[in-house]
Amino acid sequence: MMSDPQDHKICLYECANFEGRKMEVCDEDIPSLWSYGFQDRVGSIQVTGGTWVGYQYPGYRGYQYVLELGPFKHWNEWGAHHPQIQSIRRVRDMQMHRRGCFELTA
Repeated sequence: MMSDPQDHKICLYECANFEGRKMEVCDEDIPSLWSYGFQDRVGSIQVTGGTWVGYQYPGYRGYQYVLELGPFKHWNEWGAHHPQIQSIRRVRDMQMHRRGCFELTA
């Protein structure tokens, strides 16, 4: 089973234009940014690996924002109406999950 060699990596910034406090996340889902010492305000994001979903509230609830590779200098660039993200998780290839997948045998 091959995993993505590029891995998942995202940097969250408190303010627009990648300023203010920064939180870097690698290969981990975060049900509550606050529990990791980061506030609910996310003003800009840099995605350098994989695809992520940001959620308005803790526990992967509220509005969802798909965050693909690249820079998001301002929260309106990911379609938000305010700079609030409180949980994030990775979008993973279905091949990584056993349930619902079929293996070919020769």
